[in-house]
Amino acid sequence: MAPTVKICGISTPETLDAAIAGGASHIGLVFFDKSPRYVDFARAASLAKRAAGKAWIVGLFVDPQAAYVEQACDQVGLDIIQLHGDESPSFVAQTRAKGVQELWKALPIRTTADLGIASRYLGAADRLLYDAKPPLDADRPGGNGMRFDWSLLTEFRHPLPWILSGGLDSANLAEAVRTTRADMLDVSSGVESTPGVKDMDKIAAFLKAAHSL
Repeated sequence: MAPTVKICGISTPETLDAAIAGGASHIGLVFFDKSPRYVDFARAASLAKRAAGKAWIVGLFVDPQAAYVEQACDQVGLDIIQLHGDESPSFVAQTRAKGVQELWKALPIRTTADLGIASRYLGAADRLLYDAKPPLDADRPGGNGMRFDWSLLTEFRHPLPWILSGGLDSANLAEAVRTTRADMLDVSSGVESTPGVKDMDKIAAFLKAAHSL
């Protein structure tokens, strides 16, 4: 079965439409102001309304205040919360109870040891998202176009349903799925022309490649 796909960092109606037309199951809206993909609540609400009934809306946060997440849920209408910082299992569990469908926790991966914390989120998160660990001088935890060693996941016993992210594009996603057996992919920089600027042709190519598997 072909993997489902989340296109993350959507910020315009045109790229949203391209993602939905191509068959993306999830649309990611970034609420982290250091990201070039950041959207404010007004723009996010407009995009969420446009996608309603066509794709799940995922709100991405990095070490947020609880009140900020609540505001986003109320004003935007999120289906899923994705926490992409250093949030503790207890914070994740508390945030999970915001009335959304699911809570995803991103984990930065570079070595096998990084996978060791995955089990801590059992009972707190609904899904884990494995992303490449950023460089020490990076100012954002994801969307850096980096991939990790996918073979780390080959024998790993996942404690929760999971998503593969980090450095994916239309040219390497087949290898990624073959190596990891991922049934859900998350892409952002791999469908951009420049950081934060989504490319409709790249979105279409990625989704076509994913759905052909």
